Order: sequence, then structure tokens, then C-alpha cells
Amino acid sequence: MKRNLYLISASLLFLSACTKEKKEELEGLPAPVQVTAVTQDTIRNTVVGDGVLFPRDQASVTPKIAAPVRKFYVNRGDYVKAGQLLAELENRDITASAAEGKGGVDQAESNLRSTKGAAIPEALVKAKTDVDAARQTLDAAKKVFESRQQLFKEGALARRQVDEAQVSYAQANSQFLSAQEHLRALDAVAKDEQIKSASAQVAAAKSHYQSLQAQVSYSKIMSPIGGIISDRPLYAGELASPGTPLLTVIDISRVVARVNVPQAQVGMIKLGHPAMLTVPGIDEELTGKVTVVSPAADPNTTTVQVWIEVENPGGKLKPGSSVHAIIVTQKFTAAAVVPVAAILPGEEGGNAVLTVTPDMRAHRKKVELGVREGNKVQILNGVQPGEEVVIVGGMGIDDKAKVKVVDTNVKEVEEEEEEKGEPAGDAKKEEKPKGK
Repeated sequence: MKRNLYLISASLLFLSACTKEKKEELEGLPAPVQVTAVTQDTIRNTVVGDGVLFPRDQASVTPKIAAPVRKFYVNRGDYVKAGQLLAELENRDITASAAEGKGGVDQAESNLRSTKGAAIPEALVKAKTDVDAARQTLDAAKKVFESRQQLFKEGALARRQVDEAQVSYAQANSQFLSAQEHLRALDAVAKDEQIKSASAQVAAAKSHYQSLQAQVSYSKIMSPIGGIISDRPLYAGELASPGTPLLTVIDISRVVARVNVPQAQVGMIKLGHPAMLTVPGIDEELTGKVTVVSPAADPNTTTVQVWIEVENPGGKLKPGSSVHAIIVTQKFTAAAVVPVAAILPGEEGGNAVLTVTPDMRAHRKKVELGVREGNKVQILNGVQPGEEVVIVGGMGIDDKAKVKVVDTNVKEVEEEEEEKGEPAGDAKKEEKPKGK
């Protein structure tokens, strides 16, 4: 029994010594890492968002009068031009009314011509007669006054008779002037008022006729824009009513993606910024530009709507489709770029990377990051293009520690070595020095 206990104790001491020796050997081996070079590349600052496609322009054609549809000239899906006749409403009653209104205009114009060329009214004739009579009386009084003045100078007539003749002459002159003024007033006012009245009748008749003509024109439904008929809810013979769309025309030669972006990022977006769109069912990426940035945010979603206009040749983009947009707000060329995996997470005092020098030692360097696009990140300072940085296996490696560069995934290498019972650093077949 004592001999067996001695053997067991000796075996345990031997195994403990072997394990310690193996651990020390593993700790002294270089850690396998995967590296990549810092490159000079183009990187963009982008804002992403999702939205819906809308037509560039849309018109719901609504009739202005209530009337049955006599005939449709287009169907859903037809392409139309601006000003093209789309439909015609029943208009025989308003056409007849318009003809009647034209007759009223002709009658009013005839009355105006008669008024302008008519004889002088009776009051005007009497006033003119009074003027002629007053003129004759004035002439007679003047002759009497002049005759008596001459006789007075010759001493054949008394002064009193001359004064009487002068008074009669003054009275006759006053009556003549009054008659002239009365005639002028009748001639200037009475006739002008009659002409104005006749002219007003012509204007009213024309306005009524124009209103009836407009009613006739409203019965012909024209397209306000060029595009495609997207909806035609009625059939010929059904009643078209004001306020209810008769047809809908959309212009999809260009479409607008109305995209919602986070409120915190909208300040970077300006009019004219380029954007890329991806639409389900369309393999190619579409390019457009920002045309509208909403001045207000949606209080429910706290997002801001941005409009991106895109060419739509062939009409392959359908309004109502969902869309994912990438808006490019900045573009940097020849920037120092590394994969995101090269950035060590949770570093105190800022971000850092591990660079590998030709002597196969890792060096921890603090870096200042710029913009990030996808799996790439811009390095503003800290490393230069051409330096090699660790992208796999860098966790837990101390500054200036010895490393071994491999091309295969480090995790796969370690798993293979563990299965063979060998240290991770002894996997010679997987080791492929990268240009060292």
C-alpha cells in the first residue's frame, strides 16, 4: 500500500512539472496574427435612410361641371402629352346656351351703334332752339342799344332811353349765355349717359357669352401635364362630378425618392449632394441628387425627409416602391484607410492599432479616426500608407511583443493546432510569411 501511494505521488509530481514546462514553452512562442497594409483609397462620408418612390409630377384631373361622360379617348397605362384631349362630357345643352349668348352680344352691339348714330333727343332740340332764340333777341337788343347811342351823340335822344336800351341788351346777353350752357350740359351729359348705358349692356352680354363658352370648354377634359394615365375610375356614360378625379396623370420620366434620415445627420446634407439608390428587384445601383431638404422634422419619428431625384428611363422605377438611399456628403481621395477590424476596441486614451515591423514585433500606436464607410475607416494621423496593421489576432498582444504573420484565419490555425495537441505557434504548414 505504501509503495503504491509513493508511485502515485511521484506520477503527479512528474505530470505537474511537465504541464508547467509546456505552459512556459507556449508563453514564449510568438502569437500568430493576420495583417494588411494601410492603403491610400477614396472614402466617403455618407448618410443612409429608407424611403418610398414618388412620381416627379402628378395631376388628378377633376371636372368643373357635373355631366355624364360622353367619351373617353385614353385608357389606363396610355402615355399622353400636355394639352391632349382625354375625355369629353355631355355638352349639348350648354352649347345651345352659348349660341343664345352670342345672339345677345350681337343685339347689344347693334343697340350701341344705334345710340351713337341716333338723332338728337327732344330736350336737346328744344335747348338748341332756345339758344337760337336767345341769340336773335341778343342781336336785336344790341342793334337798338347801338342805334340809341348814336342818336344820343347827335343830341336827338335822351340819356334815359339809351340806359334802357343798355339794360335790355344786358338781359338778352344773360339769357343767351344761359341757353348756351343748358345746351352744352344736355349735349355732354345726356348723350354720354345713353352711350355708356348701351356700352354696359354690350359688356354684360359679352361676359355672359364668355361664361357659357367656358362651360363648353369645361366639357372637354385636357391633360395638364405629359405623362402616363395611372387611374381612370369611371366609364363612359357615368356621371362626372366636380371634386371627384376623373383621371390621374403621373410623370415618371424622373422619380423622387422621399427618404427619412436621422435628425442629427441632416445638417450634413446639402442641395445637389449625390446619392445612390437601391430598389428591390433592380440589380443596378441608381444615382441621383438631393433636390429638397425638409425644413421641419416629423414629430412622431424625429426624422427629416430628404428628396432625391433620379432619372427613370423606360419607366422601370415604379412609384410606391421602397428604396434604400446612400447620400454622399463628403468625399476624400488618397486618404489613409484601414479595415475597421484593425482598430483595437476599448482603448483608454483614444483609438489605437497594432503595427508589425520587419523584425516581427507588434507596436501599439494611437491613431485619430476620420470618416467610416462600410468596413473601411479613415486614419487622420498615427500611421502612414504602406505600414502593416494587425486585423486578426491582436487582442491581448502587448506592445513590442513578438508575433508571427499568417495568411489563414488565426482562429482556424489555433483550432487545428489544438486538435493535433501542438502549440499554436508550431503550425508550420499554415505559416505563410507575408513578404518577410
